[in-house]
Amino acid sequence: MIASKDTLFSWAALRQDVVGLTFVGHATFLIETPQGVRIATDYSDGTRPPVTPDVATMNKAHSTHFSYHPDPGIKHVLRGWNPAGGPAYHDLAVQDVRIRNVSTNIRSYGGATEYDGNSIFVFETAQLCIAHLGHLHHTLSPEHLKKLGRIDVLLVPVDGGYTLETFDMMEVLRAINAPLMIPMHFFGSSTLNRFLASARKHFPVEFSDTAVVTLSRATLPKSPKILVLPGH
Repeated sequence: MIASKDTLFSWAALRQDVVGLTFVGHATFLIETPQGVRIATDYSDGTRPPVTPDVATMNKAHSTHFSYHPDPGIKHVLRGWNPAGGPAYHDLAVQDVRIRNVSTNIRSYGGATEYDGNSIFVFETAQLCIAHLGHLHHTLSPEHLKKLGRIDVLLVPVDGGYTLETFDMMEVLRAINAPLMIPMHFFGSSTLNRFLASARKHFPVEFSDTAVVTLSRATLPKSPKILVLPGH
């Protein structure tokens, strides 16, 4: 499942069942599809991949999850909230990937509920469904889970407070039950280790030597596990 950054691009170009995933930092991942579509999640002014993506997704809760000035070379900028009000709705096909969202709420700075301020983005490519929870602030209802459908790879904020308390995040992980879960949005080893101490009660934990992994349906774990990529 794991490859070095030098081999990622050749694998993605040669194999139609392989997806590249790079942890850029904070809540930003670079997803690369078999046909070479590049997607940056929670693209912000402070955390960006080293290449210009074709698609950038964003979320509203904090400025570290969106950009006021996205690179003009990005073909599709998908905001996880609707500036005009109400939920955002995205269902977009770009070559070999379908990108859709499930809207969730956020807490405002005053503690009130701001409806539809976050989106869980789902990327469907190469028979895989990859979901990025964004800046999730609450557990998921049966309706949320129905909209998400089967998830194979889950990108999980594990800060334990800015998004969800660890106990509640465990509920989300068990409800989605993805074969592979990858932590993000943590602020150093102490934050990560606090999450992992709880996670180990439910799931095995592995550590990768590289921030780049290659994913395919054939190599998904047989039962759910957490894979930690270097970075934060």
